[in-house]
Amino acid sequence: MPKPMPFLLALAAVALLSVSPARAQSSTQSEIDKDLFEVTIPQLESFYASHKYTVSQVVQWHLARIHRYNGIYRPVEQILEKEAFETAAKEDAETDTAKRGPLWGVPMVIKANTSIAGTITTDGWSGYTLAGHELIAPKDATIVARLRAAGAIIIGHTNMPDFAASDTNRSSSFGRTGNAYDVRFSPGGSSGGTVTAVTSNMAVLGNGTDTGNSIRMPAATSAVIGVFPTRGLVSIAGIAPLDWLLDNTGPIARNVTDTAIALSVMAGIDAEGKPTADALDSRSAEAPAKAQSGPYTQYLKPDALKGKRFGVPAFILKGTDVPFQGIAAVVPEAQAEAEERRTATPLQPSTRTAFLKSLDGLRAAGAEIVFDDSIMPDSFAKIASRVGTLPYVREGTENFLKEFGPAQYHSPEEYEKAAGQPLPATIIGNSGPKDRRSLPDQPQAHIETDPRAEANVFGPREKALAIFDQTLDRLHLDGYVYPATQMPPPDETMPQNGEISGGPHSETSWVNILGVPAVVVVGGFYPSGLPFGLEISTKRWHDGDLLGWAYAYEQATHYRHPPVLVEQGLLPNAP
Repeated sequence: MPKPMPFLLALAAVALLSVSPARAQSSTQSEIDKDLFEVTIPQLESFYASHKYTVSQVVQWHLARIHRYNGIYRPVEQILEKEAFETAAKEDAETDTAKRGPLWGVPMVIKANTSIAGTITTDGWSGYTLAGHELIAPKDATIVARLRAAGAIIIGHTNMPDFAASDTNRSSSFGRTGNAYDVRFSPGGSSGGTVTAVTSNMAVLGNGTDTGNSIRMPAATSAVIGVFPTRGLVSIAGIAPLDWLLDNTGPIARNVTDTAIALSVMAGIDAEGKPTADALDSRSAEAPAKAQSGPYTQYLKPDALKGKRFGVPAFILKGTDVPFQGIAAVVPEAQAEAEERRTATPLQPSTRTAFLKSLDGLRAAGAEIVFDDSIMPDSFAKIASRVGTLPYVREGTENFLKEFGPAQYHSPEEYEKAAGQPLPATIIGNSGPKDRRSLPDQPQAHIETDPRAEANVFGPREKALAIFDQTLDRLHLDGYVYPATQMPPPDETMPQNGEISGGPHSETSWVNILGVPAVVVVGGFYPSGLPFGLEISTKRWHDGDLLGWAYAYEQATHYRHPPVLVEQGLLPNAP
């Protein structure tokens, strides 16, 4: 794995010493710290416009945070220092302000499953880092290309669990990421590296990916905003898949305004306000015609919640589960019901209390909350559970390696021949997840030609989506609100229920199954000092409205406060 080298630190010092007085004012270290701590994208834009700071100075400040704290919290797997300073220097030399994009000079991190040209896409797995067989991306993922074009400075690849297949953040390629509010606790997975980096002010924003809860649940643990866009609004091309039928990507930031700016870039909003389709992601073809127009900052109004009505899904409060990747039609009904019961996660009392308290902020901003046993009951969860995507995971891996694999392997078969070992079943199917091997075999197929696809995916998904939409219409609701997790972040130094923690867990994988948009906002804090996240979802393609509600809630509550980081942990600092 690339490691920061001493000469790069020297390069940083030279970059700062060579700043022209005409380009940046002289500032003390305390002033820089005050200005850049919790800095927002609009504030950065103002600093650049007034020549108070250069891009190189801002990049150096954030990289210094990484060097100071990464050994304890471990959010950044690969520090892209040389590349970041080179890009910063180019932007500092650019005198035509008309060429500056909406993310010009914004330091950000990218999750380790998202392709950055010339960099190892570890996907959290040691198998993609084998010497001589590294998965070095031949080109940028679509969103990375769009972020670069908007002026973003990519400073690192963030840690994630192997293949994004965990609710906590331990990887075989880099190790464990800790929660910034208490390093002993879990930041959640699989975007735990990004949320820890962003909430710790190591970057202004980052991207996450979400197959079952992996943007929203980590955002909830770390007092940041996490956006799950309508599936298809943002291209997932170039992102190593866990389950391509459920995968999504979206922005993670410390405030709603920054996520709205970033989402507009990631969606490729054009001059007419339309998102841009991507030929490498077929589902993005719907976005230009169906999505609300951008940029999404136009929806951010303090009174956006006035007169709105939100329902609380009954099945989430009850703890009824929609199993990750669902249960395909080949599984008998009795066995499917047993699987649903086995994976159910009750809502813990402390989380119920935090959730009910968080609703006060919605009411204070003018919204009405509706509790009704008919709002998304167990029958909804039962139907959503039968959307079974596991038979199609191999197709996603095949398509990813074909376009974004290294020269020596562009398919699972070529990987096995090159590396001398097969890819795990997690991403090519066959035996399925280790905790579900009691279920019948689910042979892999391409969904476009599989005669079982209607029974496995399309039919039950259409039924579940109809319940989602019809409930909103019947009760005149604008959206749904619920806790983003079923429990607080667990202490990973202690066994949880007699075993190593794999949580915190949520009951929100149905959002991925339906492809509807959702956002997590800072909903307060537990008595322990760990954050609680409130999730809001609504109809497909209403992403602008959703961000407007999130903004109004944020302005009514102002719950976020940054973590106090430590420089010594329970264990010696990692290199």
